[in-house]
Amino acid sequence: MDSAMISKIMKAKQYAEERNRMHFKTFTVVFTGDHRDHMVTYDHGQLTCTCDFFAQRSVCSHTMAMERVLEGMLPAPAEAEALAV
Repeated sequence: MDSAMISKIMKAKQYAEERNRMHFKTFTVVFTGDHRDHMVTYDHGQLTCTCDFFAQRSVCSHTMAMERVLEGMLPAPAEAEALAV
């Protein structure tokens, strides 16, 4: 492995540990379900899901799972709005 690649790997490890460097703006995740797939979208502080439960309650197991997976990495909605500007 060349020195440039080693340097990039070391930098990637550093970035992964310094999570405060990352600021999510938008992303989409597909949850593969037992009955059908659901898409969870994060857009400037708001998680939404295509499942029926989310349509009724504005929260669901899919969005709650994403909050747990990304705990400490997603900004509060007001903070996300400020980052969007």
